[in-house]
Amino acid sequence: MLSPNEAVDIMRTQSVLVAGLGVAGRGVMAMLDALNARNVVVADDHAPDADVTVAEAIARLDGTDTRPAVVITSPGWSPRSELLVAAADKSIPVVGDIEAAWLADQAGAFGAPRQWLAVTGTNGKTTTTAMLTAMMVADGRAAQSVGNIGTSPGVALSAEHRGEPRADVLVAEVSSFQLHWAPTFTPDVGCVLNLAEDHLDWHGSFRAYAEDKAKVLTARYPVLALDDPTVMNLPAARSALSSNCWAYTTGEPVASEIDHVVGVRDGMLTYNSTPLASAEGISPPGPAGVADAAASAAMATAAGARPESIAAALSTFTVQAHRGQVVSHAGGAEWIDNSKATNPHAAAAALRGQSNVVWVAGGQLKGASVADLVSEIKDGLKAVVVLGVDRAIVADEVRRHAPEVPVEVVSDTDPVSAMRAVVARAARYAADGDRVILAPAAASLDMYTGMSQRGDLFAEFANALPNAQPTTQPTAEGGE
Repeated sequence: MLSPNEAVDIMRTQSVLVAGLGVAGRGVMAMLDALNARNVVVADDHAPDADVTVAEAIARLDGTDTRPAVVITSPGWSPRSELLVAAADKSIPVVGDIEAAWLADQAGAFGAPRQWLAVTGTNGKTTTTAMLTAMMVADGRAAQSVGNIGTSPGVALSAEHRGEPRADVLVAEVSSFQLHWAPTFTPDVGCVLNLAEDHLDWHGSFRAYAEDKAKVLTARYPVLALDDPTVMNLPAARSALSSNCWAYTTGEPVASEIDHVVGVRDGMLTYNSTPLASAEGISPPGPAGVADAAASAAMATAAGARPESIAAALSTFTVQAHRGQVVSHAGGAEWIDNSKATNPHAAAAALRGQSNVVWVAGGQLKGASVADLVSEIKDGLKAVVVLGVDRAIVADEVRRHAPEVPVEVVSDTDPVSAMRAVVARAARYAADGDRVILAPAAASLDMYTGMSQRGDLFAEFANALPNAQPTTQPTAEGGE
């Protein structure tokens, strides 16, 4: 493992190989440019402006004059990638974009080191990161979202080099991929929101996936998710209990072995006995939004934010598109776009604890089972409308576990007319006080260009219903 000063010296004076020229790779290049790096080579088979192909990069590993001193990889590159395996076999350090930025910052290469707040988990990362950033900004900090949300950390660090304002607090949404390549990353505050099986093809096992996620709990102030037993059973979480840790829950803020707990008491988000903000009207609506708010409030409190800053941020916070956004009021019901819920675990988070729900589901399950999901949410369902290539699987599980719940199956495979039909059928069941929730539990690429198109069409047709009152405008985003 590289020390901060050693890493910066290598990046400035020795040969650096950057693997991948996507968003992360270009962020690394911005940082290296600000460091006046002397010898940088980019390997990518798909970027026209890369310096070498992957095969050429592998050949360079054996050259006396071309052998890199470090490889900085984009997070999507698997540990089994031929280039990265070859580098490791030759004892060449391989780090990711988060690790490289962290090391440079800790070495003081861009001024005084920043405060790093790291958010990870299977679901809810983006909303929690955005909430936490809003809380830190409301507290008067120069805070910026980085990582999977917002700006590449390398771009954020090198802002002053480009004549842009410096960020003193980096709120990082970090994926398991990024954490795999971040052996020394130690944020000031870190939280694993939840854990469920995901990306097992990349990590090889759930244990490996969980161990990578758990790296953020080495933080100076780890924040524990009391409501998630899988997280609480992590060795890193058990170790954190003996340190100065924080925790959060959607229940009462009480945990005998933890001194700092954020929870919900009498309708208020509460830190120990101190009220922070109303737990009502949080965006996104429902228990998932309250959980995200509790997590971000616990992290903000650990980072020193004042209660009034947390309240001010939550009072105006609006969730990003397709992540539980209320897109319309029609037929007396709220219409909620959670198209980002592309797996059963995410859908459970969107639907858990709710009642009078007309659930819109279906798409590409990719082998995932929805049996446990349906069993968990069945008491809150009023009706279900399914579409997509695996619609029959979802419909069968609803009929098996919730036979009293009506199921509508839309067989149309045209993306536009199918969603028009879905909304029309959902509207037959929606009444005052109900929620029509698009939480597909499945990917969208069987019919749509991505989860954004799926959510945008849902919002468009919901707002075309008689007497509909739009609450948002569709926002284009990247695919899943």
